[in-house]
Amino acid sequence: MKQLTSLVFLLLFHLFGFAQRAGYWQQAVDYKMDIDVDEKNYQYQGNMQLKYTNHANQALPKVYFHLYFNAFQPGSMMDFRLANIADPDPRMATNLGTKENPKYQSRIAALTPEQIGYQKITSLKVNGQPADFKVDGTILEVTLPKAIQTDETANFELQWTAQVPEQIRRSGRNSKEGVALSMAQWYPKMAHFDDFGWHLDEYVAREFIAPFGNFDVTIHINKDYVIGASGKLHNPQQVKGYTAQAKVLSKKGKATWNFKAQNIHDFVWAADPKFVVDSAKSKGGVTLYTVFLPTSQDVRDNWKTALGLATEFFDYTSAHFGAYPWPTYSIVQGGDGGMEYGTATLITGGRNIKSLVGVIFHEAAHSWYQHLFGINETVDEWFDEGFTSYIEELAFQSLFEKKGALETNPVINAYRAYYKLALSGKEEPMSLLADYYNTNYAYSNEAYNKGQVLAEQLGYIIGKENLDKTFLKFYEIWKFKHPTPNDFKRVAEEVSGINLKWYFNLFINTTRTIDYAITTVNANEIVLTNKSNFAMPIDVLVEYEDGTKELFYIPLREMRGEKPAENFTMYHDVKRTTLEDWFWTKPTYTISLAKKAAKVTIDPTQRLADIESSNNTYTP
Repeated sequence: MKQLTSLVFLLLFHLFGFAQRAGYWQQAVDYKMDIDVDEKNYQYQGNMQLKYTNHANQALPKVYFHLYFNAFQPGSMMDFRLANIADPDPRMATNLGTKENPKYQSRIAALTPEQIGYQKITSLKVNGQPADFKVDGTILEVTLPKAIQTDETANFELQWTAQVPEQIRRSGRNSKEGVALSMAQWYPKMAHFDDFGWHLDEYVAREFIAPFGNFDVTIHINKDYVIGASGKLHNPQQVKGYTAQAKVLSKKGKATWNFKAQNIHDFVWAADPKFVVDSAKSKGGVTLYTVFLPTSQDVRDNWKTALGLATEFFDYTSAHFGAYPWPTYSIVQGGDGGMEYGTATLITGGRNIKSLVGVIFHEAAHSWYQHLFGINETVDEWFDEGFTSYIEELAFQSLFEKKGALETNPVINAYRAYYKLALSGKEEPMSLLADYYNTNYAYSNEAYNKGQVLAEQLGYIIGKENLDKTFLKFYEIWKFKHPTPNDFKRVAEEVSGINLKWYFNLFINTTRTIDYAITTVNANEIVLTNKSNFAMPIDVLVEYEDGTKELFYIPLREMRGEKPAENFTMYHDVKRTTLEDWFWTKPTYTISLAKKAAKVTIDPTQRLADIESSNNTYTP
C-alpha cells in the first residue's frame, strides 16, 4: 500500500509539475443585468443581480466596484491627468497653443452637465439586506452587513442610473464616425481581489483587471437600433439585423436584446440604427460577427474582406497560442480606436483595408493575452499589450502579407522603436504601474514595443522551438486564470531547462541596455566585448575565407543551460560549435579560430536587442 501511495504521488507530481502555483485561488462573479435605455437623452436605468464568490483564505468585510463613467466629469482624476501630462492623448485633449509650444486643455473640462458621464447607485442590497456604501471618484466602496467568508457566495442587488458621456475615450455617445452608443465600462464592475489585495485604481484612461464570471445581459432599446455585443445573442429572431426573417418584438416602441457569455471578465455593447451585421465561421468553428456602418461601397468591401481574414486569424492563433474557447466573437464599430473586451471588440471602422485588418488582428489577439489570461493590465501592461502586439504581427505577416516562413526577426520594427526609446532619456522601468508613466510616449513604447522585444528575445535565449512550446504550455496551465509574468517565466524555464531570473529582472525592472561589440579579429581569434551592464548569450556566425561557415554559440553562465540548435534556413549546413559559457562579471571573451575569417556577425537573426548594431559585424 505504501508503494502504491508513493507511485500515485509520483504520478501526480509528474502530471502537475507544470500546474499553476501552489495555493492559487481566484474570485468568481456572475452578472445578471437588465438595462432600459433612453437613447434620446443618452441615459439608462440599470438593475443588476450579482453573485460574488469569495475563494480567498480570508473573510471580506468590504467589497468595491468600479464606476468608470464618473471619470468623464470636470475635476476628475482623468481630467487633471490630461491637463498635466506632457503629451496627452490627442483624442482626449485640445491643443490651445502651437505645435512648437503646445498648451493642452482636457476635453473633459469643457463638458456640461448634459454631456458628462455618471453612474449613480440608487439602491444596494447584499443577501437581501441594505448595505452602506460611498462613492469616491470612480470607486464604489461597500461595507457589508456581514463579512463574506471563505468559499461563501454573496448575492448583490444594485440599481443605478447612468448618463453616457460624450465620446472622449473608449465609451461614449456620437463617435466621430457617427456611432450612437459605444458602451464600454458601462456597468458597476466588481473590483479585483487577489494575493496582492484589492486593485482599486482610479480610472485615468489606462487598462483594467477583473474577476472571471458569467454574464446574462438584457437590453431594452428603441426597436430601430441594432446592437453588437459580447457573448451570444439568444433571441436573434426578435431583434433587428441578425436574421432576414426576424420579427422585431417591441413593447412601447422598444425591442429586447438578450446576450449571454460564460467565463469572461468584461462585457461591451454598441448600438446604432444604421448598423448592418455580417457573419462567417472559422474552420475551428468560431462564429464571427461584424457590426458596422455601411457608409460607402469601399467600406462594405473592406469589412467583407476583413471578416474573411478574421476567420483565418482565429484558426492561426488557435494553432499557435491555444484554442479559442468561446463560440462567438463580435467586431463592432464604435469607440475611438480599438479596445478589447470579452468575446468582442470596439474599433473605428472608416479605415483602409490594411489598417482595418491590423486593428482587428490586434484586438482579437487580446482574446488570448487579456481575456483568456486575466492579466492585470494596470500592473503588467507590457505582458498584455506587448504579447498581443507580438501575436498580431506574426499573424499579419503570415495571413495578410503572406510572407511564409519568418526566418529573421518578425518584430524588428518594435525593436527599432525600443532602441529609440532607450536612447531618448524617457524610458522608465517596464514594471512601473501603467497609470504612472511620465509620458504617453514611454508608456506606449514600453507596453506595445518593448513587450514584443521581451517575447522575441526570449526565443533568442531559449530557442524558437522552445518559445513556441512555452506559449502552448502556458495556455494549457493558465487559461481562465490570472497569471503573472513570473508564471510565464516559470513555464519557459520548465520547457527549456534554462534559468531566466536574470533576463526577466533586468529587462522588466531596470532600464539597462544591451551592447556587444566585435573588438578584434585576426587569423587566430575573435575578441568580443560586452560594453553594457546587461549580459546575454551570444550567437556568432563566422564566414571563413574558404567559403565555409561556423556558428559559435556562447551560453551565459547564469542560464545554467543551453539553447538547442535552431532550424533556420540560414543555419542549414552550418557547423554549430558550443563554447564555454560567458558570465556577466567578465567584460571580454575570446573565440579561437582554426582558419581565417572573412566575415563575423553577432546574432545574424537580429533578435538580440543590441542598441548599437554597427559594431556587431566585421569584414576586413
